Amino acid sequence: MIQGITGRYYLTTSEERARYLLRAAAAMRRRKHEFSAWMVFEVGKSWAEADADTAEAIDFLEYYARQMVHLADSSAALRPFPGEQLQLMYLPLGVAAVIPPWNFACAIMTGMTSAALVSGNAVVVKPAEDAATVAYKVCELFWEQGLPPGVLNFVVSNPGSLAGRVMVDHPQTRLIAFTGSKNVGLEIYERAAKLHPSQKWLKRSILEMGGKDAVLVDETADLEAAAAGIVASAFGFQGQKCSAGSRAIIARPIYEHLAERVVARAEQLSVGATDGGPQIYMGPVINPRAVDKIMGYIGLGRQHHTLLLGGNFIETDTNGYFIQPTIFGEVPGDAPIAQEEIFGPVLALVPAGDFDEMLAIANSTDYGLTGALYSRDRSRLEHARRAFQVGNLYFNRKSTGAVVGVHPFGGFNLSGTDSKAGGPDYLLLFTQAKSIAEAL
Repeated sequence: MIQGITGRYYLTTSEERARYLLRAAAAMRRRKHEFSAWMVFEVGKSWAEADADTAEAIDFLEYYARQMVHLADSSAALRPFPGEQLQLMYLPLGVAAVIPPWNFACAIMTGMTSAALVSGNAVVVKPAEDAATVAYKVCELFWEQGLPPGVLNFVVSNPGSLAGRVMVDHPQTRLIAFTGSKNVGLEIYERAAKLHPSQKWLKRSILEMGGKDAVLVDETADLEAAAAGIVASAFGFQGQKCSAGSRAIIARPIYEHLAERVVARAEQLSVGATDGGPQIYMGPVINPRAVDKIMGYIGLGRQHHTLLLGGNFIETDTNGYFIQPTIFGEVPGDAPIAQEEIFGPVLALVPAGDFDEMLAIANSTDYGLTGALYSRDRSRLEHARRAFQVGNLYFNRKSTGAVVGVHPFGGFNLSGTDSKAGGPDYLLLFTQAKSIAEAL
């Protein structure tokens, strides 16, 4: 059953709702380059990053469609009980407020919206102002599959906080799915906890709020692989990912050697307007506010640390805000540029003593989203499984690039509510379980 925003109910099975998603996935696959082109144009993704974004959106649609069919009636998971017929159903919650970010304008928007829809909820989408066109194109794709009126609704406002607060506060809102900054996520969490007149439920909050992710490299690691992973983690999409490896914590014996390799690789990265072609690796940062924030952190780094590369805003005659890939060396683990989320192309290289100190530095931030460890020492890898406090941990690979159904994605602490997008339990957050027993 789906309840539209108008209050009208539409009787649907989980299979019917799954078909909406599968048809949308097929349509997006046919139009893949169109969606990717919009992201290149609207948010400055490189062609490679945009293509991966669209591919992830398609994966979300297909994965959640099949998950819902299996989840809808989970009676087979119950232990038989003499004299009773048992049933366990997962039902929709009601109206979902979906507030996606601009950085994964297609994938995260599609993932949160499709999860809410396939679970049987009505959805009100409020996109980020910087990615409203891509979000609308995703909604348009769903509407073209024949969704009933009032089931999926699109709201755009500038500033977006005005509509967002109304959506979160409204007593008919049953759940909020949000991806974005820590400060906005904390405000949503607080506002959602308040009980309003005529509200008969506690609102559920599904929040993903960022990270300050670390790539650790010990003295046993393959240094070429580590350097490649550090650069890809730090500078993919201009570092504008919650999973970006903006800290590299490096064992002191290899620090100088690895720092040289990282700088040499980063020096080769091309920066420019991404609509110029696939040869451009780094495009612009999202808007002037981002420039001010990033350059403020770079200024702080220049005052207190060793600038190894970059550090400048690039003046061009093109439409965009370009910042050089920037690397600071000899950064203490407690420095602001090693503790606070910058969300830009800024990497802090942090030297450390023994492996315990490396882990302590890695765990010292307010966040706990992703982390990576490059090591050939099996005992350290096993120790990190238990002691590295992140929701997504990668060994001997970069800290970005989670794959739907392969790496369920979500973090600890102030990275959010650890809702594992693209994982087998994600749809449970958009549903409520009903247990039924009938005496025979």
